[in-house]
Order: sequence, then structure tokens, then C-alpha cells
Amino acid sequence: MGSSEFDTALLAALPKVRRYALSLCRKPDIADDLVQTTVERAVIARDRFDLATSMQAWLFRILRNAWIDQTRRNATRGTEVDIHDSPDAAIHDGDRAMAAHMALKETEIALATLPQDQQDVLRLVCFEELSYAEAAEVLDIPKGTVMSRLARARIALAEKMGIN
Repeated sequence: MGSSEFDTALLAALPKVRRYALSLCRKPDIADDLVQTTVERAVIARDRFDLATSMQAWLFRILRNAWIDQTRRNATRGTEVDIHDSPDAAIHDGDRAMAAHMALKETEIALATLPQDQQDVLRLVCFEELSYAEAAEVLDIPKGTVMSRLARARIALAEKMGIN
């Protein structure tokens, strides 16, 4: 893959990379930092990119590793609170919007109680719409493991949310 082909493929994948970053950290500013770190690492490692793999999956793997690195660093720093985060700032447009907000919050809480390996598979396959093979590549696990984790995650999430 030539330099311009690499750059084009990298740029085409950026919206999905940012969406995946947002699904991991849920904060736009942190997601932007993760995307920047991902792009920097990808450009530095461009000669190690395997043409047989998906650019998106390769970038997701870099991003996930950057997220893990950042999470580990933050664990040693202690809790940080952003003074701009305020639950009172949410604007609600009627009962329907409130119900949707509550359902989303309930889903996020239930998702957070799942084991990390199940959360990762759900985010990649269900939110980011990666194939099982691509998710397996990002997580560095067999495709069958992705499938079984996803099945267990869906069942557990449904049970936690009271869905039969």
C-alpha cells in the first residue's frame, strides 16, 4: 500500500475510530485525544501495517491499546472530576425523551456490570458493526470466542434489563 493509499484509508476510517473511542470513554474530549494518539501511532507504525488486514480493525486495535494504557495511567492518579459535567444540564423534551434517556442510562449501567471481555465484544460487534473476524482481530482472540462472548453478553444484558 502506497503512502497516499495508506493516508486515504486512514482518513476514511477516522469517523468510525472516533465513534469507537466515544463508546469506550463517553467523553468527547478524551475520545478526541484517543483518536489523535491512534493516528500518531498508526502513522509511526505504517510500515508494519499488514495489507491482508482491515485498516479499521488495525486502528481499533491501536485505539483499544491506547485506551488500556490511559486507563492504567489514570488508575494511579486517582479520581478526577470535570467541573463541567453536571447531570442537571441535560435538557429533556417531554416524557418520551425522558423515557429514552432513562432506558439508555439503564442500558449503560447494565453494560458496565458485564465482564470487560463481554463489554469489548458488544461494543465492537453491536455498536461499531465489526464482523466477528474483525472483532477477533482487534481483540486478538479466535472468532469462535468472539461469538460465544457475544452470545453470553447478550443474554446477560437482557437478563439485567428484565428482557425475556
